[in-house]
Amino acid sequence: MKEEAKITKYQIVNDVIKEYPNTIGVFSRFNIDSCCGGAATIEEAALRDGAPLDELLEELNKAAEE
Repeated sequence: MKEEAKITKYQIVNDVIKEYPNTIGVFSRFNIDSCCGGAATIEEAALRDGAPLDELLEELNKAAEE
């Protein structure tokens, strides 16, 4: 059975970074603006910055487990 994701598209970018500092690199790789645009949800940021949401979430959750 697949483990439930810790990080979801509904969470705020800056909140995720605070809770899981390892995710900073993932946001950077996907060109997500976590500075000025960090108050958006992950879904909003992905749409805004042109990142594939499913891939982003998968990588964020991998980083959160490290």
